[in-house]
Amino acid sequence: MTQMTITYQGELHCHAEHPASGATLNTDAPLDNGGKGESFSPTDLVATALAACILTMMAKKAENLGVTYREPHITAEKYMKTEPRRIGEIVLNIHFQDAYDDKPRRILEATAHACPVAQSLHPDLKQTLHFHYPL
Repeated sequence: MTQMTITYQGELHCHAEHPASGATLNTDAPLDNGGKGESFSPTDLVATALAACILTMMAKKAENLGVTYREPHITAEKYMKTEPRRIGEIVLNIHFQDAYDDKPRRILEATAHACPVAQSLHPDLKQTLHFHYPL
């Protein structure tokens, strides 16, 4: 079990603490929902969590495969829907510094789709993953 403490601070801002590590983060509602856009919105953190989970799980898999995994990065796009207001789609562009052979590519891509956050999100939330490798 992991425990976090989240405190509402007024003006649509929250402060979250991870007691085990001492790490903190703040959220703000987005501009299009009455916030000031001064920090990640809670729905931004969903996309961020998905991206971070994918990078972490692929790192573990790359280590198990014995392949290099040099500073991959993800750009995340989040698209909202209304009625009810929710995330409709998360698009992740996953950029690798390494050109992998076919087998490691297939394994890393399958690992990305199977990360715990991806498996925890509602099936109506479209997850689009694009993998980019150097030529």
